[in-house]
Amino acid sequence: MLATVRNVWKIEDLRKKILFTLMMFLVFRVGAHITVPGLDPEAVQQLFSSGLFGFVDLISGGALANLSIFALSIGPYITSSIIVNLLMVIIPSWENLAKEGEEGRRKIEKYTRYGTVILAFAQGFATAWGLRNTGAVLNTSFGGLLLIALSFTAGTAVLMWIGDLITQKGIGNGISLIIFANIVSRVPAAAVSLYVAIKMGTLNVFAVIALAILGLVVVAGVVIVQEGQRRIPVQYAKRIVGRKMYGGQATHIPLRVNQAGVIPVIFASSLLMLPQMLTQFVNKPWAQKIAEWFAFGSPLHIVLYIAFINLFAYFYTFMQFNPRDISDNLKKSGGLIPGLRPGRPTADYLYKVVNRLTLVGALFLIAIVLLPLVLSAVFKYNIGLGGNALLIVVGVALETMKEIEAQMAIRHYGGFMR
Repeated sequence: MLATVRNVWKIEDLRKKILFTLMMFLVFRVGAHITVPGLDPEAVQQLFSSGLFGFVDLISGGALANLSIFALSIGPYITSSIIVNLLMVIIPSWENLAKEGEEGRRKIEKYTRYGTVILAFAQGFATAWGLRNTGAVLNTSFGGLLLIALSFTAGTAVLMWIGDLITQKGIGNGISLIIFANIVSRVPAAAVSLYVAIKMGTLNVFAVIALAILGLVVVAGVVIVQEGQRRIPVQYAKRIVGRKMYGGQATHIPLRVNQAGVIPVIFASSLLMLPQMLTQFVNKPWAQKIAEWFAFGSPLHIVLYIAFINLFAYFYTFMQFNPRDISDNLKKSGGLIPGLRPGRPTADYLYKVVNRLTLVGALFLIAIVLLPLVLSAVFKYNIGLGGNALLIVVGVALETMKEIEAQMAIRHYGGFMR
């Protein structure tokens, strides 16, 4: 491992990419402590200490509780991505964009960014409007609320820009790494909370050891499932072109167990936070009732969480992997799966396999995100970093390590996962 790290540092281009990424981390972590003008952070501490905004505050790295310019984090971007992906299924012209390669991908990304800015402004203005009742807004005029909304919007736009810069000039996926860094930044606070709980006798040392061992087992499980794949054998027919023979080789289609990664968890968590956020700004009994229904750990919340994770796991998997397209491409290139005829039978087989793998992946995601609820009930202690955070951190770390390994392989160096 140490030799690999030294090799990474020896490669000048890779070293520059890593340093650039770390510099961007520093920029948005500093921004997470710059308070939005026109707000009094102390007046809303009780609102955020209730834990209703836990996941949003987690992926913002504490920026929400600080009411900083990055308080909305990349939440609007995630919501915009959900909407754009749904529209790609509904609108044929948008669906065709996804098949146009790099140019189509850029147009889709452009629509996502436009949607992000619109949603960030709407969410920022709604937040400013709702915060009037808490006494946090120093200037309650329309101009004052507009300034707050524009500040929140600008913060989200800057984060989106930083994410793009990391993707282009740094290492890994910028947006994912922003979420990763924000979650990791909350680890020290969680460690302090754990220490205080031990000192006060709320949690004993044996419980901490049990949690640590269980945590390591869960991390190992996440790595195994994230890296696990089903390999579908493919045989290419021999073709003679001129005096040369082409094809005849055997290969495989790698199908990951968890094809969707952590996207279903992020999407589901973001959607379930919306009712809680909106009802916090309505001072009515019915709004309070809705907030209780959607509270984290409530029966309705758990049922919807499971349903949304399942839904997005299948939705995102089949957005990325279309069995019919794969079957058509195999047919055109002279490839076939042994024992199956090209065309419809191959597509049906791939659909069946992917369907089963997605079910396993979705059940695994559900088990991981619900595990903290079970542990909290057993140990009578609220675990600050939930299963969703663990999935995101491990998933992003694996993807980033793979990219570093790919860069090293080009230069004939060994990687982390030898």
